[in-house]
Amino acid sequence: MVGLSRKNHSIFSKWLWTVDKVILFVALALLTIGVILDITASPAVARRINVDDYWFVRKQVVYVLASIVTIVVLSMFNLKAVRRVSITGFAVVVFLLLITLFFGFETKGARRWISLFGFSLQASEFMKPLFIIVTAWLLDCGKKYDYFPGMWISIGLYGIVAGLLLLQPDIGMTALVTAVFALQLFLAGLPLIIVGILAIGGVASLGLLYVVYPHFRARVDQFLYGSDETSYQIMRAIEAFQNGNLVGKGPGEGTVKLLIPDAHTDFIFAVAGEEYGVGLCLIIIALFAIIVYRALKAALKETNLFVMYAEVGLAASLGVQAFVNIASSLHVIPTKGMTLPFISYGGSSLLGSAITVGMLLAITRQNTASEDKDMQ
Repeated sequence: MVGLSRKNHSIFSKWLWTVDKVILFVALALLTIGVILDITASPAVARRINVDDYWFVRKQVVYVLASIVTIVVLSMFNLKAVRRVSITGFAVVVFLLLITLFFGFETKGARRWISLFGFSLQASEFMKPLFIIVTAWLLDCGKKYDYFPGMWISIGLYGIVAGLLLLQPDIGMTALVTAVFALQLFLAGLPLIIVGILAIGGVASLGLLYVVYPHFRARVDQFLYGSDETSYQIMRAIEAFQNGNLVGKGPGEGTVKLLIPDAHTDFIFAVAGEEYGVGLCLIIIALFAIIVYRALKAALKETNLFVMYAEVGLAASLGVQAFVNIASSLHVIPTKGMTLPFISYGGSSLLGSAITVGMLLAITRQNTASEDKDMQ
């Protein structure tokens, strides 16, 4: 492959030799698994809303192609471009979160979606990676320049984001953002005593949320005592895992999945368990673990604080979201309307995950730091 040799200085060749191919391959593998599972999970859902069987599949394929393009394009950015795009994108997403409160449409007791140009958009999915990059930059600047209050500015931005999410309300996304941001603050040198105080405050806030938000209280009560529609989906999900057993019922042979209203989104992991058994479930978990491991391994060797904060934050957000979805499906934690990255149906979820991995690939590229230094 002469055209792709290291001596070739084309943009594509330079990208191919410097990008983390393992993370890239794993992301593509997860996208492929998502399409395969959607082919079997979505027809029953499509029939319930009176559209043809593969209506969701066709849309998902478009979303997947858009996600691949997003990953590749973002992974070609240098650090300066990553920062600039993230700051601009973060401002836009905060505005979208704000107008969602007034013009968004309500689903299952929450106002998280807004219709733009005929597409349903969940702005919080895009906010996660952009907020992580922005806070990583602010925390890095706070370390470089004594006069710059990077940590306090990032805490202020967190307050804005958390407030907008709680007004929707979206407790799960707020908890995810809080956990990742707390990790970044810890890496930035926040004293352990303050970390402990924040941890206690976080636990206490869960009790307050239980009192203030009926939707959150209902999910916790369902987890503890059972009842309502959410409990029905959990029972069917557990039944799906039991039906699949070790080897699964085979592609398209699952029957319990037909009874799960959100089989193509929040409970797609149960479809994997029923049709492909424990094997595919373990593969999915392993693929997410590989991304997190590769990112954290790179972060341990990193001398650029911005890159380290961003790597850890992006990897943690992807790993924690996958854990929450899988644990919810297995009834290990209360159910949460949080998608399985790259696998669950949905344009906002897929593109949000694509931005996360695209940014992660950009900042872990072998020559990104030197490119950034040259541009400063």
